[in-house]
Amino acid sequence: MAMPKKNWIARLAAIGLLAFSVTAQAAEEKPLWEVGAGVAAFSFPMYRGSDQTNNFLMPVPLFTYHGDFFKADRHGIRGSFFDSDFVDLTVSFALSPPVASKDINARTGMTDLEATFEIGPQVDLTFWRSENRARFVKLLMPLRAAFTVEGSPKDIGWVFHPKLNMDITDLPNLPGWNLGMLAGPLFGDKRQHAYYYSVESQYATMGRPAYEAKAGYAGMQFLVSMSKRFPKYWVGSFVRYDNLSGAAFEDSPMVRQKDYFAAGLVVTWIIGESSTRVMVND
Repeated sequence: MAMPKKNWIARLAAIGLLAFSVTAQAAEEKPLWEVGAGVAAFSFPMYRGSDQTNNFLMPVPLFTYHGDFFKADRHGIRGSFFDSDFVDLTVSFALSPPVASKDINARTGMTDLEATFEIGPQVDLTFWRSENRARFVKLLMPLRAAFTVEGSPKDIGWVFHPKLNMDITDLPNLPGWNLGMLAGPLFGDKRQHAYYYSVESQYATMGRPAYEAKAGYAGMQFLVSMSKRFPKYWVGSFVRYDNLSGAAFEDSPMVRQKDYFAAGLVVTWIIGESSTRVMVND
């Protein structure tokens, strides 16, 4: 069955962002911009806490840009207001794909989960960086407002995801391969959690009681990624572990599984790049 156009565009955009979000590079001279295309294989739960998995293979775009203000790279799409060796202040963005409730047993008869768009400030604190800038440890602190992507966008609250980030781009015996590691808790306000985990009375059933989600802790997330840039193409992969134990919505009937793994593999080919070169320091 063909995917509806709206769902296809949203998924393509979301996975396109992820395609360059798991790379890691030391300070070096790079093209101002690059464009490319490739293919990705992913395995994700339908939503955090779902006991059903969504496996898919699809084409993905690749876009990087290293401007003075606007940047699109492994940290996501953002605008950089302040950048120093120790503190970065940026505007960060995120996307997530839509999910049809008819495909999820826990949400049968409920409204679909629309694709979402998030935007907000992010402060990065560098705790340590090696002399050759090939290794660093940072604390990333994005705070983003979330909106649904539909005809009339709906405000669905705030997300705060502080995470400790360590990148190593000079792995012993693995020249050119880059290792990235992220770990940190998630927090959301009442509207954010209600969008995914509340059950209004009209949707309550014998096996799905009414539930009102609360604000607060939303679980832990851990991610490990590996990537390598070859002359004409790029390969990246990741494994992510989520644990929802102790989350403010832990008792929601929407939470069918409290811990799980997600994984992905992306291969992209560089189609074009800028002749202008810039120095990029992670």
